[in-house]
Amino acid sequence: MSSSDRVTVKDVMSTPLEMISKEATVIEATQRMREKDINALVVRTSPRAIISSTDVLDAVADGRNVSELHVTDIMTTDVETASPDLYMEEVAAMMSTYGIKHLPVVDDDYVGMISSTDVTTYLSK
Repeated sequence: MSSSDRVTVKDVMSTPLEMISKEATVIEATQRMREKDINALVVRTSPRAIISSTDVLDAVADGRNVSELHVTDIMTTDVETASPDLYMEEVAAMMSTYGIKHLPVVDDDYVGMISSTDVTTYLSK
């Protein structure tokens, strides 16, 4: 298979990118994820951050009252990102190495999101 035939992140990533403010409540974030049928939202901060369903589950498991929390209280910071020109095998290796399920796709700015579900769906074809 030549490199021009290989599938890249930009071919599979989800767009448009769903974002939320760090000041939003966790309830607002979970409602947005449910409404959009997704499991993570990008939080526009520096350093880069996301809030995922796993972050919410961890907060609940830790006995925290999520109805009183804001995104900034539980978001994951310093997240790894993927370039849109990465090959699917490379992004799968990144997810495995770092133990993550979501990677914001960045090309100077955010351009999309790729999830382990996206990778699995592609690789199972």
